[in-house]
Amino acid sequence: MGLMDFIKKQFIDIIQWTEEGDGTLAWRFPMRDMEIQYGASLTVRESQMAVFVNEGKVADVFGPGMYKLTTQTIPVLTYLKNWDKLFESPFKSEVYFFSTRQQVDQKWGTSQPVTIRDKDFGAVRLRAFGNYSFRIADPKLFHTEISGTRESYGTQDLDGQLRGLVLQHLSDAIAQSGIPFLDLAANQIEFAKALSTELTPAFAAIGLKLEGMTVQNVSLPEELQKILDQKIGMGMVGNDMGKFMQYQTAQAIPKFAEGGGGSGIAGDAMGLGAGLALGQVLAQNLQQGLQGGANAAAAAAGAAIKPEDIMATLEKLGELKAKGILTDEEFSAKKAELLKKLV
Repeated sequence: MGLMDFIKKQFIDIIQWTEEGDGTLAWRFPMRDMEIQYGASLTVRESQMAVFVNEGKVADVFGPGMYKLTTQTIPVLTYLKNWDKLFESPFKSEVYFFSTRQQVDQKWGTSQPVTIRDKDFGAVRLRAFGNYSFRIADPKLFHTEISGTRESYGTQDLDGQLRGLVLQHLSDAIAQSGIPFLDLAANQIEFAKALSTELTPAFAAIGLKLEGMTVQNVSLPEELQKILDQKIGMGMVGNDMGKFMQYQTAQAIPKFAEGGGGSGIAGDAMGLGAGLALGQVLAQNLQQGLQGGANAAAAAAGAAIKPEDIMATLEKLGELKAKGILTDEEFSAKKAELLKKLV
């Protein structure tokens, strides 16, 4: 190197990272063909670590503190460069800073239902979501396995991989917890602990420490939730057929009210809010048919629709017409149909 080239050459005497902005995990100190001055100052702040890389190999790792870079403070790098201890010269090496702060409120969730084994239902497909927090615990491992030589590496670059790890271990966590699906909602803390236990080794394998894990919601797909709701409703009424018919009627009332569903007296009555009484009558019919035979059932069927019921229904139709819910034509048609029942 000529004298002028040496004079023009720039040397670095302060190496530090002010960590501007959130979410940056790794940052490469800009060298731009410059060399580090022998005796330069390296400042590593709290919640940071610095890694020196020479010719593709990690030479030294520095924790928080201020260092004068000499042959005494970077012995491994000194060995790699074969420096003569009496020859104090600049050197060139890549320097990477790593944030060891806790990265909080990282989201996870199932994009599609996950099938798991369940002691009550055999197998269910569930959805779940929550958040977690982590930090870099081993910057050397994180550098070699994840961030590499990139100028900057942030949480957004790692988000997809970590979400994948969570979902990959979700089924195992539920199995290890031994908590059936119906109890998961009431035991989300235990579920989160089991999930954290499953994930900790996977995070450690890439230089991370899992600091916290929460499960905020566990649910079934809509179609399975409807089946579960019906099962719960059946469990509430037990073997009482009368209560079962009331339950079924109560479930049907909103549907009839929305679409004017059904035809004849049954549809009108349920659409107008008289379904509960009709459900009781139907329940009586069923019980009598089971206990007393066809004659009792026929008698109950004849008593099922009484004139006073029809008149009550007509009054309700009149109220709906007055409120503008039914048109004159609709009211007249329903009225004619109901009056035929009195003949």
